[in-house]
Amino acid sequence: MTTVLVVDDEPMVRDVVTRYLERDGHRVVTAGDGSAARGLIERESPNLVLLDVMLPGETDGLALCRWIRSTSDLPVILLTARVDEADRIVGLELGADDYVTKPFSPRELVMRVKTVLRRARPSPPPRDRISVGALMIDAAKHEARRDGELLDLTAKEFDLLWFLASNANRVFSRDQLMHRVWGYSAALDTGTVTVHVRRLREKVEEDASRPRLLETVWGVGYRLSA
Repeated sequence: MTTVLVVDDEPMVRDVVTRYLERDGHRVVTAGDGSAARGLIERESPNLVLLDVMLPGETDGLALCRWIRSTSDLPVILLTARVDEADRIVGLELGADDYVTKPFSPRELVMRVKTVLRRARPSPPPRDRISVGALMIDAAKHEARRDGELLDLTAKEFDLLWFLASNANRVFSRDQLMHRVWGYSAALDTGTVTVHVRRLREKVEEDASRPRLLETVWGVGYRLSA
């Protein structure tokens, strides 16, 4: 049984989300602020965190997300009433796996939890290693190197890199990447793919402003050029 930590300062939101997650077979623990959530993460070792951005106290949701990502690849789905694109991108740049805007459908939220959990630790593909240019990508070790130097990739950045490397020179739209890498099609473009491509470029390219590996095909999508 997977454990989901729900962090939200609204008791009603915690109660509704808990009921739907438990109905789907998850064990749920809850917290109303960042400090309590941090303690639960250390004690309960949850498999995923549903995290409200606007939390009371010194540790808001973005600060807690930053702390989580600095210590582990624990999947994080951000919950927020903010609708500005800049706010969504900040959360994704911190390493959040998904971003859900309030008010949300509890059923859709459960689906996203299942999807993120399923993608968090994908089984190694049939090929263990792929070499593209200066990159060596090892699925068994879940690591990538450029010119022999280990790259500091998040779990989702690795998934995206492996998928594109497995389909080198093929162009994929953002919708296709959302479906193939994240496991679902977003009703609205949350900037997830754009942010992850930008972060990945900064790590795999010699000059991210002039990408030669992870290219943009304008009006179409992205490809990894072999």
